[in-house]
Amino acid sequence: MTRDPHHSAASPADTLPAFPLDPAQHRALAEAKRATGDELGALAHLIAAHTLDAYASRAAEASVSNLCDVATGYFMKGDHVIAANWYQLVLTLDPDVAIACQNLAAIYAGAGRHAEANAYRERAYRIQRVFVEQAPSQVRRVLVLCAARASGNVPFDALLPGAVNCRIKYAIDYAADTEDTQLPPFDLVFNAIGEPDVAAPLAGRLDRFLSHLASHEARPLLNPPDGIERTARDRIPQLLGDLLDVQVARCIGVDSERFSSAASAASVAPIVPAALATLLADSALPLPVLVRPAATHGGEGLVLCDNLAALATTLHERQGRQYLTAFRDTRGADGYYRKYRMIFVDREPFPYHLAISRQWMVHYFSAEMEGHAWKLDEERRFLENPAAALGERALQAIAAIGRRLDLDYGGIDFTVLPDRQVFVFEANATMLAHYERSSGTLAHKNPFVQQIVDAFERLMTRRTAA
Repeated sequence: MTRDPHHSAASPADTLPAFPLDPAQHRALAEAKRATGDELGALAHLIAAHTLDAYASRAAEASVSNLCDVATGYFMKGDHVIAANWYQLVLTLDPDVAIACQNLAAIYAGAGRHAEANAYRERAYRIQRVFVEQAPSQVRRVLVLCAARASGNVPFDALLPGAVNCRIKYAIDYAADTEDTQLPPFDLVFNAIGEPDVAAPLAGRLDRFLSHLASHEARPLLNPPDGIERTARDRIPQLLGDLLDVQVARCIGVDSERFSSAASAASVAPIVPAALATLLADSALPLPVLVRPAATHGGEGLVLCDNLAALATTLHERQGRQYLTAFRDTRGADGYYRKYRMIFVDREPFPYHLAISRQWMVHYFSAEMEGHAWKLDEERRFLENPAAALGERALQAIAAIGRRLDLDYGGIDFTVLPDRQVFVFEANATMLAHYERSSGTLAHKNPFVQQIVDAFERLMTRRTAA
């Protein structure tokens, strides 16, 4: 279940008092809500009263389904505090409602309460691994392979419109092999596990699923796992580095524990700078370097280290695999950094957005795009005519990257250097593309999102017809 991307996740830390279990109290709350003009709130409490009555009388038709719909309605509106309380009431009556656990996990994760989020996520997928979202005007049934234990799935909501695509979400990392034979019928498989660091531990499980698919189901597969594997951050320089007019920064993957000294009085051994210096020299990786935890996106945990001391401190504070990438100052002559994004559908590039920022870490949400008309005008020119904005030389390089990635769905974040070569920031399958508010400042992006969605629809039509 996904939430409205235009609402920020409200924290459930200051939740309202738990909803009562007395139907009479809910009827009183309904009257109070109606008195203030809150008809939706009144209806919610009346549904709660009816549900509690049914459970109290042990009625055969007792179900939390309508009450769960109430919670999900608030969740989709972004009213996460209220939604959390309704979901808690649902789980009080029926502790095995997976969607309630799943959405509570999303609410707590958005509030930064990761322990609670992980607990509800584990609970959700222990209960249920397959989630079927029916389509009112069904054209096809798409089995979506997902990783539930970690982020790293392709953001597929826009790509697979729920009006025409019955989406069968399969949390394969929780599912036993035998469950592959018990899935609902489907026409197409979309591998949404797009992050290589998330996919790698699941390689054996995915291989077994694909063997079953090949021998029993014989359905088309989009974004096969071997294509995802090629897009690991430390493999992209080798994958793309020999293409004409393409530059990729040197990148290596390391485990911070490798550089710890022998056990010391401290609970965590310090990093030895000399070992780091040797690594950087052997890897031809100059300072400064960017450090990023594996399996992260959106700048999460990304820091710039100018010297060995800073790098040693950063690695000392972290656990697990980290990527070290050579930093390249790509600031333009006007003092701004630019990050373009293009989406590949069946290897063909489509423009998605341009972010312009004073900061080296460029993200659309932090670049204050909406507050500067000139930035939006430049983005419009890129969207409307990428060849004019980038130059034919760069556009041809982008097309070559799409062919080399060889993904059914993927994308690239990049900039264009003064000599019109393409400098790649990242290229993988997890690139976000979503619609904006039709009445908002960014509505100019929507026709170009529609081009991406339409291209993906054509791809699915071709594959299922074949």
